[in-house]
Amino acid sequence: MPLLDHFHPPLFPRRHWESFHVNWAGAIADALNETLLPDGYFAEEHAHAGARIEIDVATFADEPSPANGGIATQTYAPPKPTLSIPAAFPDEFEVRVYEAEGGARLVAAMELVSPANKDRESHRHAFALKCAGYLSQGIALIVVDVVTIRLANLHGEIMKLLGREEGGLPNTAELYAVAYRPVVRDGADIIDVWVEPLAIGHELPTLPLALNADLALPIDLEATYTTACQRRRLS
Repeated sequence: MPLLDHFHPPLFPRRHWESFHVNWAGAIADALNETLLPDGYFAEEHAHAGARIEIDVATFADEPSPANGGIATQTYAPPKPTLSIPAAFPDEFEVRVYEAEGGARLVAAMELVSPANKDRESHRHAFALKCAGYLSQGIALIVVDVVTIRLANLHGEIMKLLGREEGGLPNTAELYAVAYRPVVRDGADIIDVWVEPLAIGHELPTLPLALNADLALPIDLEATYTTACQRRRLS
């Protein structure tokens, strides 16, 4: 199945990209759990889109005692904060891979970029910080950007946070998939990077997802994308 444009007609607005992103993340997690991951590992999809729930200031107001003689629950109202600063909470369309032994320890993640991740500087920076944070903890990462309505290079933002100006992506590439593997080699901390430009109408690549320094799995983006398209009856 060649890559479709999920953000312009004829698919959009008739079909919703959010539903497809959730389904694609599920297809990737299914492929990992069913055929790729060795014993002792498992994958889960995670999705969150849109603004967080707004705090209701009335929550902290004094409430009357229950009418039926119940015991009132005492609520804690924190003092006025020293300061409040603007923040950006990025969308999440993500697959996370955990090592089960000794508790669920995150070892790898895959991020499907959303339009909101690219729509303003604060959102782009927040997404890049999250990704760089994974890598700094030794967590392998794949980022896939098929968003055609925002032109921003999030891979470049990640590279800048890692102290690199050149990310290996051609200037003409608007869509891409990138795999990152943090390893220690010859006593030095290294991040191996695989960069694949994408294009509407072309097939998607296979990229490595590292579970540790010795084990990497081939993530067939084309196969999982085709599965997600079939599940949503897209062609």
